[in-house]
Amino acid sequence: MFPNRLTGAAEMAEWNTYYRNEEDEEDQEEGEQSGGDYKATGRDSLVFLVDASKEMFIKGEDGQPSNFDMTMQVVRSVYASKIISSHRDLMALVFYGTEQSKNPRNSFKHVYVYHDLDEPGAKRVQDVDALRGGKGAQLAAETMGSGETSLGDALWCCANLYSDIKLRLSHKRLMIFTCRDEPHGGDGAKDRQARTKAGDLKETGVVIDLMHLMKPGGFDVASFFRDIISPPEDESELGLQLEPCEKLEDLTKRVRAKEQKKRAMARMNLCLGEGINVAVGIYAPAVTARKPAPIRLYRETNEPVRSKTRTFHTQTGSLLLPSEIKKSQVYGKKQIVMEGDEVDAIKKFEDPGMSLIGFKPMAKLKRHHHIRPAAFLYPEEDQVKGSACLFSALLAKCSERNVFALCRCVARRNFPPRFAALVPQKEEVDEGKVQISPPGFHVIYLPYADDMRTLDPPQFPTASQRQVDKMKQIVSKLRFKYRSDAFENPVIQQQYRNLEALALDMMAPEDIDDLIMPKVEQINDRLGPLVQEFKDLVYPDDYNPEGKPAGKRKTADTGGGAEKKPKAEVPEDELRAHVQDGTLGKLTVPVLKEACKRFGVRTTGTKKQELMDALIARLGK
Repeated sequence: MFPNRLTGAAEMAEWNTYYRNEEDEEDQEEGEQSGGDYKATGRDSLVFLVDASKEMFIKGEDGQPSNFDMTMQVVRSVYASKIISSHRDLMALVFYGTEQSKNPRNSFKHVYVYHDLDEPGAKRVQDVDALRGGKGAQLAAETMGSGETSLGDALWCCANLYSDIKLRLSHKRLMIFTCRDEPHGGDGAKDRQARTKAGDLKETGVVIDLMHLMKPGGFDVASFFRDIISPPEDESELGLQLEPCEKLEDLTKRVRAKEQKKRAMARMNLCLGEGINVAVGIYAPAVTARKPAPIRLYRETNEPVRSKTRTFHTQTGSLLLPSEIKKSQVYGKKQIVMEGDEVDAIKKFEDPGMSLIGFKPMAKLKRHHHIRPAAFLYPEEDQVKGSACLFSALLAKCSERNVFALCRCVARRNFPPRFAALVPQKEEVDEGKVQISPPGFHVIYLPYADDMRTLDPPQFPTASQRQVDKMKQIVSKLRFKYRSDAFENPVIQQQYRNLEALALDMMAPEDIDDLIMPKVEQINDRLGPLVQEFKDLVYPDDYNPEGKPAGKRKTADTGGGAEKKPKAEVPEDELRAHVQDGTLGKLTVPVLKEACKRFGVRTTGTKKQELMDALIARLGK
């Protein structure tokens, strides 16, 4: 937190800015989005409801893992990520269709609660690891077995898990993993009971998702599960995926897209004109990943400690209340003192919101206009009815005409207004119907005139056309398709591996692949002799890339100093070719001096660059 400080009442702290630090505000909101601030938002909860029938343990073709093994790998991955990113979230693992029964008060047969709804820990990760692979399937058969199925009882048991939690839950989600589209084999009574219990769960705010897995003959969602799962909360939700997951990557991608609730950084109205308002939410599509901050513990008990800041009078030592502290700023060598309400009044321009100013062609938006990370704009239908329809129409027209919307934006209370460009983005899905890019607007914050700077870059020699063409060949050889999600931060990954090894009592952390290290061998194979050819065109023969001075020549054995080499003369046509190609720097200083004497070029100095400039002025005419 903040260290204790002593502040004099007469010595007012200098107030340097009218506005609060926007980056600090954003960091706070980003923390809320990732589940860090539970005082304001509550905790997220997730229940894995896994089918333990015999069909789940059948291995796939060509040595592919069974559906049960894939599910355990995904559960283990989510457990590990939650421990690191959102350790206070609640998670549970429940199996249904088992022979043995284990649940609170053993009220439900063929339901096995493997993990209660609680914070994830290292012990839980080890428990799930034990259920993976062939030995894991054998352990599951010995511990739980496979028996009759009653999805209604399983959903009822999950409802009891939620009701036993006394904490405030901001988001409740239940994921069903199964490869059976008719779990009850056509038993109408059990089907009706399952639909009833699913409806009860959805009424209490639990979102039910289906992660259906591959089975022979295909998975028919419409036969039973269409009435079980929750409808998509909005169009940004992936909704019901009709195609079952066949590979571990597909299942992991769907679970990752569903398991974390998307929280808006801010919600406001987008005013399109007089009386036309669209409710929108601003989201952060990318947030800088940081290493978790260390937690201070009390040495005796290892309990977390909290620090508080108090302000004292330097002369009397009395504690000062917030009402007794004022703020000031020095202006014109005069200290201007203000009350707290005066400061708030100065900082406030208007209420949060966005106002449409007009539209501009996309060509008017330049890359150098980027001054801070962009946000993402999406409609909030539950705030103002009809917002999604009007938002979709605006998005479609902007995409069709290739224009962006120019708006005045006040993100939050006491924030200064900014110009923002709303850049349209259409929805994209992959082959598995999983959403890659959501439909909406990217919010690009534009700079003011005060933010623009006039640069005075140093002057360098201009590259010749041959040098430019050679570099173009090198660039074309090293081109590759870049995706930001294909590269992980090696520092953070190493931190996570170390924490995981400590938490799971591993002998050593797992090795990581530093994906941002250049592949030198592959680069050399692609370029071949192009690098050396480029060096010959650009650098002189005596160029030393290490920047170290060349060593002194050894003295000759026969007599005094080293033998002097005769000065080499360069033909005129070759000298003109060097001037035209910009490779005059490859010649040595003695050769350049000899050329200046031969052509009658007068120079004011003896430095290499001065000799080159004189020859270029003489021969370049």
